[in-house]
Amino acid sequence: MNVIDESGILAISTRLQRLSEQIRKDGFLVYKEHGINFEPKWFPVIYTLHLKPILSVVELATEIGYSHPSTITLLKELEKEKLIRSRKDKHDERKRLLQLSDKGKRLVEQMQPVWGVIIAAVTELTDTQNNLLKAIVEVEQQLQQKSFFERAKEIVLTKG
Repeated sequence: MNVIDESGILAISTRLQRLSEQIRKDGFLVYKEHGINFEPKWFPVIYTLHLKPILSVVELATEIGYSHPSTITLLKELEKEKLIRSRKDKHDERKRLLQLSDKGKRLVEQMQPVWGVIIAAVTELTDTQNNLLKAIVEVEQQLQQKSFFERAKEIVLTKG
């Protein structure tokens, strides 16, 4: 056990990030094992555009729950890899509409059988007494009701 593990709830963000990085790293290896060159961090954009073929940048950011700047960073990488393409909206010149490129669509076709493997492996991994996915959903719901920051402010006010 290291210092971070021993710190308990204080380091929850660090521990979640560490867990996320491990799953992403292994996800990369799963794709690689199946002959697919794919970065797991691209998944939310690729998957969302697979299900909703044309979205604006703002709509996509909302769908994946990322900030606008984080979404833009991912989009630049995906455009560089030629997995997505964008065009200006005919009705609003400021708006960019995004969609999978033909290369992106072929990639999704390659990836779909692998998603079943990933679902099975992650289900096995998280199917514990305190199911991780259910816990994440509960915490996300709590955050929608009141942010971590708001909770911390209230605690300071009630102690002061």
